[in-house]
Amino acid sequence: MNVFDCAIKIEEEAKRYYERLGAESSRPEMKQLFALLAASEEELREHLVELKDSQLQRAQLEALDGTVCSFRPLLTERELLEEAEEDPDLYKFSMREEEEEIRFYEELAERTDDQAARSSLLRVAEEERRHLSVVEHIYDFAEAPKSFLAWGEFSNLREL
Repeated sequence: MNVFDCAIKIEEEAKRYYERLGAESSRPEMKQLFALLAASEEELREHLVELKDSQLQRAQLEALDGTVCSFRPLLTERELLEEAEEDPDLYKFSMREEEEEIRFYEELAERTDDQAARSSLLRVAEEERRHLSVVEHIYDFAEAPKSFLAWGEFSNLREL
């Protein structure tokens, strides 16, 4: 299977996963969060399609088949609900998911002897690192209404 086809398939499945979690969530802020995460997965998928189209060499890797190239969440949906008790905004969970995807591509790159496939896998891992940064920014955005900074210019006003 082509390295980029594999990565694109995983991103499509991750997007559907976040969409399903958003649809099942009862809290509006979680719905928004999962919608943003799904949108970021779609954005990464589109970028990977562009990368695939721009590659002169088609990096094939024998180890990539339908079973390897599938999004496998670290937690079942029931475990995810339990996780939400300790991590209400699921920040740690999402970070672990993204880091696991990076490790997946790096490990495949280490195991292959095909230089084109290795290069493509490392490129996808780098794109996943960029995506991890996007996910971190999504959380900053989603959490912004919950935190604020008292402005210095108002700190010295005396109460009347």
